Amino acid sequence: MSAQEARPTPPARSGAATALGWILTIGLNVVAPIITYNTLVDDHGWSEFSALLLSSVWPVLDSAISVAWRRKLDEFAIVTLVFIVITAVVSLIGAHSARALLVKDSGVTGLFGLLCLATLLAPRPLMFYFGRKFATDGTPESTAWWNGLWQYEGFRTTMTRMTLVWGVVYVIEAIVRIALAYALSTKTMVTLSPIMIYGVLGALGVWTALYGKRSQAEGERRAAAAAAEAPAT
Repeated sequence: MSAQEARPTPPARSGAATALGWILTIGLNVVAPIITYNTLVDDHGWSEFSALLLSSVWPVLDSAISVAWRRKLDEFAIVTLVFIVITAVVSLIGAHSARALLVKDSGVTGLFGLLCLATLLAPRPLMFYFGRKFATDGTPESTAWWNGLWQYEGFRTTMTRMTLVWGVVYVIEAIVRIALAYALSTKTMVTLSPIMIYGVLGALGVWTALYGKRSQAEGERRAAAAAAEAPAT
């Protein structure tokens, strides 16, 4: 933020709702797919491709619950659904092997990274919308608060830099995961792939939180310094 900027205080959020949202996200995107795949392959003799394809239903359910919970299709949900459709179409028309499906799944995260970089040319970068999903509880008051922050130069710079970092990291992550899909067994990758996805997500989340707090503290420091100097000018 510039020297004259001071962000307004965000409205109170429900801690229980936030915690439940994260539990559902981890459960439906990491735990459930792994259990489903291993159960279908080891206990029911399904093919690796069929088990992997069915396991991908859980993230779709997560998106559906998110949309039903918020009762609106926000930008985050739209991006998620678009990538689910892309993955499904490519999976159905492409080579029907478990390794091919893993490679396509890695390609989707790579596309997400490229999308982040592409939105740097848009009026607002992608992390602005992702930040709004996780920094607000979806109420009109919290959404209006987040949208209002865009007027501050420092906030715009922070969102742009975050989007750049997320884009570059996810492109690299996709390249590494594609290479591992050919180097390791399918069973190993079914476990490793979501761990990598959410490990990278967790690392980026920690960096994002620390960077956001540092940017906010720097903006508040500049605002305080400007207020102190104002009477003398």
